[in-house]
Amino acid sequence: MIENTETTGSTQPNKPITRNRRGRRFLFNALGVIIILVIAVLGGYSSGIGIRKSNQSTVIMQQLGEQYQNTLIDIQFGRFEIARQRLEWIISNDPIFPGAQEKLTEVLVSMNQPTPTLTPSLTPTPDFSGAQEAFTRAQQLIAAQDWPGAIGALDQMRKLDPTYQQSQVDGMYYFALRNYGYNLIIKEGNLEGGIYQITLAERFGPLDRDTNGIREGARYYIIGASFWELDWKQALSYFDQVYRGWSGLWDGTYTASQRFQIASMRYGDELFAAGQFCDAVTQYQNAQAISALDKISQKNFNDAYPQCFPATATIDLTLSATAGTVAAVTTEPPPATTEPAPTNTPETPTNTPGP
Repeated sequence: MIENTETTGSTQPNKPITRNRRGRRFLFNALGVIIILVIAVLGGYSSGIGIRKSNQSTVIMQQLGEQYQNTLIDIQFGRFEIARQRLEWIISNDPIFPGAQEKLTEVLVSMNQPTPTLTPSLTPTPDFSGAQEAFTRAQQLIAAQDWPGAIGALDQMRKLDPTYQQSQVDGMYYFALRNYGYNLIIKEGNLEGGIYQITLAERFGPLDRDTNGIREGARYYIIGASFWELDWKQALSYFDQVYRGWSGLWDGTYTASQRFQIASMRYGDELFAAGQFCDAVTQYQNAQAISALDKISQKNFNDAYPQCFPATATIDLTLSATAGTVAAVTTEPPPATTEPAPTNTPETPTNTPGP
């Protein structure tokens, strides 16, 4: 009997098929690498966004400070509508900007004040014969360096005869306003008043380098003072610039150098509290270059310095009593050698032998 091999073969049990686990492992590894790459990309993206936002914040703060300073000038000149627009822009970008809300209220009150109605009346014909007298008096006051008196005399002369010695009077106006503004800033600490007078002088001619520089220094001083006790980092940033160019500039309370020292100590205290010891040491050292630290900053400096500059192994130098040579003794063990150590070590004589 012939067996049907096909039928017999079909009745044999099937062998279990073993799946290749190597492919599954490769798939998991690839998936893990992809996840790590995604996390790294997201982390780098977040870091880049943070840096960009930080840089953008610094630029915006500078712009806000400049706009606030321009607002003060607009208020002095009575340009209340422009001042209002500047203040609204400042508040929209930084609702807690120092002094912005108060100035906006002041501007709105000034804008809403009723304009007095002037009743026309007969005025006598002006007497222009006094123009020469006012001109001579203005010259005398300028020679005496009485700048407010000279400006008043020039104003009176212009009312009497606006065309009298026009070019020469313009030069006298420039000279008196420039020096009056300069003295207000340097001698009296009246920064805003000095800025105002110098800006008026600029209408009659270009400013010299010193006058323009002292006006810029006064502006930076005012902006830095607006951050005082509110944001020590920003205050320090502005007073650092004032201190480097005009260390003696003051506002009637502190000089620029004193402001720089105080801001350095207070910002150093903030860095110390945040654990940034080396940055805090730098600020304390900047303050020490001007004057001694106060008790709080001195204590923080004493604690921060060893954290930033830990002690290292020292080298003791000893002088041999016999040979007069210097031997270096270190805290590190000597290098290992293959030569055997001597069994007997000669003693060093205590007394130097005589001749």
